[in-house]
Amino acid sequence: QVQLVESGGGLVQAGGSLRLSCAASIRTYGSYAMGWFRQAPGKEREVVVRISRSGGNTYYTDSVKGRFTIYRDNAKNTVYLQMNSLKPEDTAVYYCEAASAGWRMTVDYNYWGQGTQVTVAS
Repeated sequence: QVQLVESGGGLVQAGGSLRLSCAASIRTYGSYAMGWFRQAPGKEREVVVRISRSGGNTYYTDSVKGRFTIYRDNAKNTVYLQMNSLKPEDTAVYYCEAASAGWRMTVDYNYWGQGTQVTVAS
């Protein structure tokens, strides 16, 4: 059974930074692509970033390019999301996701965490 547990969310001032972590209880973690998506109140879910199994391929949504960085530590079964220069519009619940096949498409992802709240104050 796959479990994803996010941590690192919180309240930060605009311009600040947070690092989210997602610990995965996956025996073959290295064979899963990972990602983060977010959902703000009243808005649709938005894919933020994805990373392939090897870490060699990444996708960032335009609004976070240059500010957010995803990286994975396969030895620790953990994926991280470093978020810098945060803006109030980044406020949302951030969810970790895992894909057992593929990496780029939403339909590839079949496991999700419970989410962690990120609030950016102006």
